[in-house]
Amino acid sequence: MSIVRDPKLAPAGQKKIDWVQRRMGLLNKLREHFERTQPFKGLRLGLSIHLEAKTAYLAIVLKSGGGEVAVTGCNPLSTQDEIAAALAARGDIAVFGWRGATPAEYTDHLKHVLKTKPQVFLDDGGDLTNLLHGEMSDLAQNILGGTEETSTGVRRLRSLASAGKLKFPMLAVNDAYMKHLFDNRYGTGQSVWDGIMRTTNLSIAGKTVVVGSYGWCGRGIAMRAKGLGAHVIVTEVDSIRAIEAVMDGFQVMTMLEASAQGDIFVTATGCKDVITKDSLARMKDGAILSNAGHFDVEISKPDLDALSTGKREIRLNVEEYQLKDGRRLYLLAEGRLVNLAAGDGHPVEIMDMSFAVQALSLEYVAKNHKTLKPGVYTVPAEIDKRVAQMKLESMGLKIDQLTPAQKAYLEAEA
Repeated sequence: MSIVRDPKLAPAGQKKIDWVQRRMGLLNKLREHFERTQPFKGLRLGLSIHLEAKTAYLAIVLKSGGGEVAVTGCNPLSTQDEIAAALAARGDIAVFGWRGATPAEYTDHLKHVLKTKPQVFLDDGGDLTNLLHGEMSDLAQNILGGTEETSTGVRRLRSLASAGKLKFPMLAVNDAYMKHLFDNRYGTGQSVWDGIMRTTNLSIAGKTVVVGSYGWCGRGIAMRAKGLGAHVIVTEVDSIRAIEAVMDGFQVMTMLEASAQGDIFVTATGCKDVITKDSLARMKDGAILSNAGHFDVEISKPDLDALSTGKREIRLNVEEYQLKDGRRLYLLAEGRLVNLAAGDGHPVEIMDMSFAVQALSLEYVAKNHKTLKPGVYTVPAEIDKRVAQMKLESMGLKIDQLTPAQKAYLEAEA
């Protein structure tokens, strides 16, 4: 039985799912493959992921593989109620979640998925994994293995593994080349600005944009901001990445220095307290604050509250904080993922690649769990290569092949 906000929204959600389905050629091919091979037959699958049209279609593709599927969101503001309703209306996938869930409701939805006793699961950010190592650890015995979608979740997994506490095998999907090189760079790079521009209706050209972090997500955000005509400042804690940002044409400085110059701030570190009271105190009147990291801890909301006399929602997904000195700062999407909480997430074609990696990785876990011990595993290279080849074929592109003589030459050199 599903738990959604309003089942009557299903027709609107189905239209969105239909739109992405026609443009997800890799998942369409994998759906045909799963229908033939039934890799999940007899298995229960659990998913915690941003619940929007593209992820709904991933759930449908996984369902075609013969298993039972239960889905919930991985962020209280990224679930789209019409999508949850449409997925639930199918009747063959259990859906738990709605937009704007309270912390208690959000946790309850996660628990509902785990109560279906999944054997294989997909996590995005590590909240299911966290419950399986805490309050609901008794259900960990059912787990054959799973996959993790994002860098934050992979970091949490590696922390568990290094402490010798990880209870099952997990594939770090975020680290697959066909995921982070495209999803994090081009997906985040475009969708963050989609979310900011849709929410604020402001021009980016001519403004100073401060990007917190020059990881793969930060690279994409900075690159797109530059393309939109902004002057871009990058802040970093990693000296190598900082030099790379300089050589890519960006200005590098500390967040405290940048805080007095920025018009728009975007954090993408995966860490907490990137923007705190000292930086907030130096910002221009009217500065816009947004986050592209998984959790809403990168911009210190307690510090914003402490510096403010009050706040109000001035536009959908825009909170205006009135500071004690008269300045106003604007926080987008409550400091949560701006591209999903205030937008539709990554472009369809980008997530087609990422979710192809996810689907094949889950198939790998289902087939190979008996030989996998608890730990964090890289996605097998053959999965990366298969997805890359599928993508080239879908684009009508061909690449050269090594001749036998070339292979022999390279092997001899090695």
